[in-house]
Amino acid sequence: MTINDIGLNVISWVKKIRGGNVNLESLNKINTPMMNHDSWTTLLNAYVTESGQVNYKGFIQDSTRLQQYLDELSHHPPGINWSEAEQIAYWINAYNAFTVKLIIDHYPLKSIKDIGEGNALLSSPWDIKFFKIGDVDFDLNTIEHKILRVDYIEPRIHFAINCASISCPKLRNEAFVAERLDQQLEDQTRYFLSNPIKNIISPDETKLSKLLDWFKSDFLKVSTMEEFIKKHNPNFNVSNDIEYLDYDWNLNE
Repeated sequence: MTINDIGLNVISWVKKIRGGNVNLESLNKINTPMMNHDSWTTLLNAYVTESGQVNYKGFIQDSTRLQQYLDELSHHPPGINWSEAEQIAYWINAYNAFTVKLIIDHYPLKSIKDIGEGNALLSSPWDIKFFKIGDVDFDLNTIEHKILRVDYIEPRIHFAINCASISCPKLRNEAFVAERLDQQLEDQTRYFLSNPIKNIISPDETKLSKLLDWFKSDFLKVSTMEEFIKKHNPNFNVSNDIEYLDYDWNLNE
């Protein structure tokens, strides 16, 4: 367990004591209709570049279509009849789409970290319950830390969810879909680990994103960290000392 994991567990415990945890007991209990993400792809194609820069003003102008997709997400939570790939794709898309919603609701701003309610530790932008899924009040941290990281052994999700910041993995300009999920996750991972803005990996130098340090425990579920990086970036030299880059929380626009 990393320091980051310990910190997240403490925050979760405090939220529970304060009655702030999201109740997931009612979800994924019955068969539900499948979710189509084509409208999200249309929006992403229009307002996100290939490299992941986001036109938030465009999303604001097209907020009606965005809200229609968010309503679809809210009313069509995954059911027990969904495959694992369908569930993962849904939760990644939900995280990314509601993050865009959070940003445009507070736009203009310099960073997602400028958004918060009261205590920054316990009321970060990721802990604000500002949307519903299946009539359950939700926050972004629950999707990431209580669903994606807990229900699935898939560390590549960290390169698919986007926190609206420059150092985050890019917001993919298409929706994640079950039939291509493995290829999409692999593409996101290779792009992130080869992007010199996110990581500096060469035969002579290794400076990694703090993302790889924060969530090291997830990568260790499938391999060593060195094996994981080498698989997705052959320039990685296991003999190099590893440094971690400062994280740039400025908005990814």
